[in-house]
Amino acid sequence: MERWQNRVAVVTGASSGIGAEVARKLVSAGVVVVALARRLERLEQLRRELPEERRSQLHIRQCDVTDVASVDAAFDAVQRELGGVDILINNAGKLTGGQLLTMSLDTVQQVLQTNVMGVVHCSQRAFESMRQRHSAGHVVLINSIVGHYIFNPLPGSQQELNMYPATKHAVTALTELFRQEMREFKTQVKVTSISPGLVDTELVPLAYKRLPMLQAEDVANAILYVLATPPHVQVHELTIKPMGEPF
Repeated sequence: MERWQNRVAVVTGASSGIGAEVARKLVSAGVVVVALARRLERLEQLRRELPEERRSQLHIRQCDVTDVASVDAAFDAVQRELGGVDILINNAGKLTGGQLLTMSLDTVQQVLQTNVMGVVHCSQRAFESMRQRHSAGHVVLINSIVGHYIFNPLPGSQQELNMYPATKHAVTALTELFRQEMREFKTQVKVTSISPGLVDTELVPLAYKRLPMLQAEDVANAILYVLATPPHVQVHELTIKPMGEPF
């Protein structure tokens, strides 16, 4: 991680779970981190939990990735105050229980806007900055195993994933599209999809909590691994499962 010392990483959805954990680890690795989330009080708590000598490395900003103006304001501030972006961790995600055939279209739209359009918009802004800086940057997309296949619900229960797998399949496609475009733009920017199995976060439905699960730290460690690869190595897809996962 030496080459990322004092470089700038933007982490979306940083108020809890994987986002909060990767923000902590990046700060510990000497990276300047901009933590974005809707829940500003959670970001403030995250900063208080850091060692005092590291707190100045964590910049926090309220941001809703579904809101174009909010995303633009956040990335404009990063450009103005820190000079731009070198790493983007697209972590913000939404999963709401219910069945796709009967649930509110407004809810479906929120999941789509968060998990797909939020990724596209943040990646556009980060890539623009990386090109301006001639940076060998890295864009990481937090995907899911359901972005590759959809498992059946637990016996006796209704499928609760609805729009979520569709958005994560979109993330799988976006990863390859971004890779091809970054190549043809003649940049040294990398893109990586991280696809965890069940992770013990706020997103996981209660019914699944009794199954083997990863911890947020496990996924954060995987992110640091792909960031630490040499410039000529691009990890395109990394799948992580807890031991004993039934899917």
